[in-house]
Amino acid sequence: MRCRLTFIVLGVWVSAWTAHAATGSVIKVLPTLLDAQGKHALSPSLYERDAYQAYLRKHPEKRSGLRFDVEWKTHGDVTEPLKLRVELRGIANGDVPASTTLETPVKPGGWFHHWTCFKVTGDEYRKIGDVTAWRATLWEGDTVLSEQKSFLW
Repeated sequence: MRCRLTFIVLGVWVSAWTAHAATGSVIKVLPTLLDAQGKHALSPSLYERDAYQAYLRKHPEKRSGLRFDVEWKTHGDVTEPLKLRVELRGIANGDVPASTTLETPVKPGGWFHHWTCFKVTGDEYRKIGDVTAWRATLWEGDTVLSEQKSFLW
């Protein structure tokens, strides 16, 4: 009797363990400005990157766009396609602030995190202007798995 009960409990535990849905997380979002050559830093040094970003913030005429690097991760079985979305709001011209949405399909896999890069350049960058708020979301089909947003969102 005790052996049978052990197998029943083990069977329920294994079926519950394998049937869980996918989970995901947006770990980090790094918004950076781009210069006329499309670079966000002059060298691989983090100090140099931060100094160059401060320079680009002070000199808007040197900017050509924005770059958003999003670090994300999923766990579990994915049943629907995954997509990563970044929504941006700019400075208001009139009553409504300019906004744009960037989206790309992503593939799950592995034990480690992934990085996805989004760029806003050209006319789209000029239309939105300075970004005042952003939100990054990870989607499985029509379900939001995770989000990270700026303070003003």
